[in-house]
Amino acid sequence: MLAAIGARLEPVSRISVRLPRSLAEPAVAAWNRDEPGGIGEESREEFELRDDAAELAWIGLAISERGGWDGEEVVVDLDAVQVAAALRAAR
Repeated sequence: MLAAIGARLEPVSRISVRLPRSLAEPAVAAWNRDEPGGIGEESREEFELRDDAAELAWIGLAISERGGWDGEEVVVDLDAVQVAAALRAAR
């Protein structure tokens, strides 16, 4: 049922958001950082933390590629999946 609802929402693929510089710059830095080494065994909490870090980096990529600065804020169209990940992390 969740997939069927998602199929109905498919046309809503990007959402325009405004982020302050204090949030946008760390997201861009997350995209630009290097990850030396591989991933070893990790706990569920470590996996979730790494997954959140990856979502932050994807937001940083979106800001880098298509964000537009307006004073101290950036306006960027984020994929709905990225918006959902940020909302989930805020819980």
